[in-house]
This record gives sequence, structure tokens and C-alpha cells, in this order.
Amino acid sequence: MTREGGCLCGAVRFKAEGEPLNVRVCHCRNCQKAMGSPFFARALFPQTALTITGETGQYPTSDRIDRVFCKQCGTRLFSWRRDGSAAGVALATFDDRNAFAPSEHIWVQEKLAWLKFDDGLPQHPQTVPL
Repeated sequence: MTREGGCLCGAVRFKAEGEPLNVRVCHCRNCQKAMGSPFFARALFPQTALTITGETGQYPTSDRIDRVFCKQCGTRLFSWRRDGSAAGVALATFDDRNAFAPSEHIWVQEKLAWLKFDDGLPQHPQTVPL
């Protein structure tokens, strides 16, 4: 299956082939700052499953992750693993914004204090245990 999406202004479009590796909500401080939001809801795909058109910019937010955004409107689109293995695609940037539902919350030890969960999903203090 192919799902498409893009930025607010339409200058960047993407296609994601197949099913995501996982769909999670991350509450870590880096995601909060990078997204300008209380959390980052994303579907993780192999980078090879993504086709991107348009001009993007990148900013390293750790030694492992670059954040990818539209250079024109600033929409934050992806968290791009620098080792080339995978990319987290922001759920709200898909044309069908309800295409995926998260299966768990990660890094909840860093969530905002006023945020309350009532979705019944598993909550992990940091990343998912192996």
C-alpha cells in the first residue's frame, strides 16, 4: 500500500510504501522542542520506503537524528535516522491523517505534567524495552 502526504504549503510531498515498522507517540524533550508540540506522533518507515519531492532542510537534534522540514513553510515532516535505517513520519502530515493509530507512548518520564492519558495504550518511561 502507498500512502501520501506533504507539508502545509504543498512544496514538499512524500509517498510511503508498505506498512510502518511501528507507530508511536514520543514525549522526549528533543521531540517536544523539535516539533514545537507536547509530543511527536509518528509512523516509523524504512528510509527506502519513502519517496520525497520538494526542497527540505535538515537540522541535527542528536548524534542519531536529523529533523527534516519544508524550507518554504517550515512544516516538520520527519525524524531521519542518520544511519540511514529509518525515518519517523509525522502522522498529521499524511493526506489521510487517520491512516495510522499509535500503539504505545515512549519517553513518558519527560511528558508535560498537565498531559493525561486515557487511551489505554502502553506507556514506557523511556524507549520500548527490548
